[in-house]
Amino acid sequence: MVGIFFAVNLYWNRQAMSENNSLLRMGLPKGRMEENVLTLLGDAGIRVTPSARGYRPSISLADCEVKMLKPQNIVEMLAFGGRDLGFAGADWVQELNGNTVELLDTGLNPVEIVAAVPHERLRKDAWKAGSIRVASEYENLAKQWISKQNLDATFVRTYGATEVFPPEDAEVIIDNSATGATLRANGLGIVDTLMKSSTRLYASEKSLDNPSKRSRIEDLVMVLTSVLDARRRVMVEVNAPKERIDDVVAALPCMRQATVAPLFGDAGFSVKAAVPRDQLPVIIPAVKNAGGSDIVVSNLTQIVP
Repeated sequence: MVGIFFAVNLYWNRQAMSENNSLLRMGLPKGRMEENVLTLLGDAGIRVTPSARGYRPSISLADCEVKMLKPQNIVEMLAFGGRDLGFAGADWVQELNGNTVELLDTGLNPVEIVAAVPHERLRKDAWKAGSIRVASEYENLAKQWISKQNLDATFVRTYGATEVFPPEDAEVIIDNSATGATLRANGLGIVDTLMKSSTRLYASEKSLDNPSKRSRIEDLVMVLTSVLDARRRVMVEVNAPKERIDDVVAALPCMRQATVAPLFGDAGFSVKAAVPRDQLPVIIPAVKNAGGSDIVVSNLTQIVP
């Protein structure tokens, strides 16, 4: 019955897509990725408004329809064409062997997929001894890891709260970890890192074959990229005397060339550059030492090269 239900759903999804070939269907993730993704869209000027039907909010993009789904389901729907594009973690794309095209790594919600064991089994690889149980939500990743490690192991499927399985119900877990705090709180230590993951934007291969949809998807990627680039940079404005202008410009790393404009009364120059935010502790003293004054640092919202 499940197979028949899936086939009927797939048929009607395809029928709906053929009836409205211009509608862009987007999957937005429920759960830990949700807030950061909605903020990213909002910073790009795209409003997602909750509706009475909680899983079908409205979106300010014309001819676009969104549905809130678990990241795993977004990967599956992209694979068979039920969604044109959507946000999901790289971990679930690899776990499900999702037939998708990665468009953008947002860098948001970074995690590592790790193997962890109770601290008392860490010493001298004690966790490898004998027949063991490996618990995880990631069945494919876990089984590949078991094979790679050449372990005598039984896989145990979990449905959340994987960290509570050891020591009674599993000797090893494979789970995602952002800071390691949850693992430590449960007396676990990491023995291996399988992969790194983050929230990424993916598209269906079929949708990219549609010229109209591909163009709109590429425009969206450009807008989201401009927001992510802006988050990594700030605008630095500084005044420089004529005789020190070359030194001040040289102290400002910028995307292409700094913007230089004369000050009123021929009193020198105003220099502006979008610089990497994390380099400010070095840049500001360097600009001051080069002769700059009246330094102003301001946030950016979007940068489009």
